Amino acid sequence: MTSVLYDAPGPGAKRRNIVYSAVFLVLLALGVWWVYSAMSDKGQLDSAKWSPFTEGQAWTTYLLPGLVNTIKAAALALVIALPLGALFGISRLSDHRWVRVPAGVVVEFFRAIPVLILMVFANQFYSEYTDISSDMRPLYAVVTGLVLYNASVLAEVVRAGILSLPKGQTEAAKAIGLRKGQTMRSILLPQSVTAMLPALVSQLVVIVKDTALGGAVLSFTELLNARKTLAANYGNVIPSFIVVAIIFILLNLLLTTFASWLEKRLRRAKRSTGAVLTGGAMDNLSATGKPGTDPMSKTGQATGDGGGGTG
Repeated sequence: MTSVLYDAPGPGAKRRNIVYSAVFLVLLALGVWWVYSAMSDKGQLDSAKWSPFTEGQAWTTYLLPGLVNTIKAAALALVIALPLGALFGISRLSDHRWVRVPAGVVVEFFRAIPVLILMVFANQFYSEYTDISSDMRPLYAVVTGLVLYNASVLAEVVRAGILSLPKGQTEAAKAIGLRKGQTMRSILLPQSVTAMLPALVSQLVVIVKDTALGGAVLSFTELLNARKTLAANYGNVIPSFIVVAIIFILLNLLLTTFASWLEKRLRRAKRSTGAVLTGGAMDNLSATGKPGTDPMSKTGQATGDGGGGTG
């Protein structure tokens, strides 16, 4: 059996693949055994170190409040960084130099600074020049650092997503008389969102994980910081690290699962939307940037849907 993209492995290649797989599994098993033995010898697998995680007090007092603060900081940073990133990403594509150059300077500046420095700087700034209480200051500093860094990264994601579209999309929009703003809102952005979604989700996962920097440096009581207090009370440092790591994995797994579902839904919606605009709808689109409600367009849409289904 052959493939268009590659040649099917022959008998020798199949034997090598089996040997490589067996060697990998043996090395993996040895690694797991070594970790298990080391933890068992040090008493890290004793039930006394893991039993606190089966009690409600460890969760309600330490882990769940920390998880709530992690989600709160990540959500605030995402809600602010997404529109900022879109704004700067689109500004970098502007035909006007006085818009494009400052946007590029801002994006490159904040993208080049480590997010940890931004958090520390924001915390010091809020301490000296604002009246924010010391209890809320770490949250403000963490969100500020995450927003400044991730908005600059998201701006590049948006810019790359728009530039990945064929130039014919823009030329076709110009041919039917759409202005630049209408072309961006009605043609380019809706199509580029699907292409940008994997990168956006990856950056969202980065935001969630980077909240731990605030706990390590600014004493922000997020999940990792809450683990420190829990481990000091129960004397289970290694088990607490493992449990917190599992919580982060599950949280990010939920995000990626939701993003995969959303991406499939967007792609399915795009395939099923094969509307054919009539002359009246085209005039309305040119005037408002939105498809019109011309009754004839419904007939055209039905025709288009049929074509999309068979394509």
